[in-house]
This record gives sequence, C-alpha cells and structure tokens, in this order.
Amino acid sequence: MTGWRLLLTRPTEECAALAATLAEAGVHSASLPLLSIEPLPETPEQRALMRELDRYCAVVVVSKPAARLGIEWLDRYWPQPPFAQPWFSVGAATGTILRDHGLDVSWPDTGDDSEALLALPRLSEALAVPSPRVLILRGEGGREFFAETLRGRGVPVDFLELYRRNLPSHPPGALPATIEAERLNGLVVSSGQGLQSLRELAADAWPEMVELTLFVPSPRVAEMARQLGAKRIVDCRGAGAAALLTALRETAP
Repeated sequence: MTGWRLLLTRPTEECAALAATLAEAGVHSASLPLLSIEPLPETPEQRALMRELDRYCAVVVVSKPAARLGIEWLDRYWPQPPFAQPWFSVGAATGTILRDHGLDVSWPDTGDDSEALLALPRLSEALAVPSPRVLILRGEGGREFFAETLRGRGVPVDFLELYRRNLPSHPPGALPATIEAERLNGLVVSSGQGLQSLRELAADAWPEMVELTLFVPSPRVAEMARQLGAKRIVDCRGAGAAALLTALRETAP
C-alpha cells in the first residue's frame, strides 16, 4: 500500500484530515481541492420545510457539509428537536456528526452510497407507515438517484438544499504540474461533481489523467468515469477514509 502516491481533491479541510490518515498508513498524498462549500442564503421555502420537520417519517443527510449546516438550522428552528424521528446518512462520517448532536441516526455498513442506504432495513421500517414522506438535506442538485428511487416506490420526497459546491480557482496547468512534481500514480474523487471538476481542470491534459488509477466512491461515479474515458477505475464503495484504505490495500499500484 505504501507504493501509492495520491492526489486528494476534497474541500480543503477534508483534504487535510484525509492526508493525515493516509500518512499514518504510509501513503503519500498531495492536495488540490476541487470543491469548495458555499452555504446558501435562507429562503421562505427552506424555512417552511424546516418548521415542518416533524411531518417526515425519515430525514436523510447526504454529506458532512449538509450535516453541519443542517444542525445549525435545527438549532435555530427546533430548540427541542423531535429526537425520536429516524435520521439517515449515506456514510459513517456524516452519521457521526448527527449522532453527536443527539439525533437517532442510522447508516449502512456495506458502502457509503445511495444503493447501500436504500437497502438498509431500518429505512424500510421508517417508510412502512401511512403516507410516508422523506426530507433530504443536501447541496444543490445532489443525490437524484436516491430521491428518484423513493418516488418510484410512491414515497414523496422534499429537498432542503443548504449549500452549493464551487470549483476553487487554480492556475492553468495546476493539475498536471502537481501530478508530475509529486510523482503521483492515483487520483481520488469523492463525488460525481468532484469528478466533473477534475475533468474540467485537466482540460487538454485529460488524456494523460485517464492513464492514472482513479478511486471513486460508488458505482454511479464509476460509470461516469468510464464515460469520461478513465481506464483504471477502483470503486471504493464509500467516500470515507476507511473505504479508501481498504481499496488501496486490495489494489496494486
């Protein structure tokens, strides 16, 4: 595993935390954040959703930024939240943020993706009530597959969008220059939008990028990578550090 030299592309703080974990395991990494988080201003529609929180049979939180911002909203509008209400997260890192706030949260052990969450027995139990309705806390445009699947099962879904992801400003050629200078042999993306940002930043250097091993968090992002021409894709079945470390152990550089 120590043969891996990885490019990390998460928001700055998350890159730093992941880099530290990888260093402990003997994995070299360099960071080039391809996403930044911008909280969205409150709207009357958003406030109405939060004030009616207790009408949902389940609340699903899709990311760590959504968890942190959701807790801020919860503290503003629900000084005494409905703590018996079941909450769900796509992964353990997001779920831990919610659990530490006292919420009754569950997440799948089999993968940090929508498919694993949809298969979670407790989610099925939460939906097995008269007139189920689900609220999803997310960034702009996230987790459409999850919502579409629930709607296909006849479950109405509302979105509370809390932030948008932006591509930070990097000078032209920053991506290939970093890869060459750090002698990197693997790229790590944590979302479909992160993959799109990677492709955008690579520009004319993309043909060289597709030769590197690309670590992705889910089958959905793996398929996106294949469509973009990536040649060596590793589906970590999760966006967390533990899932990445497992994939690194099972994949030769």
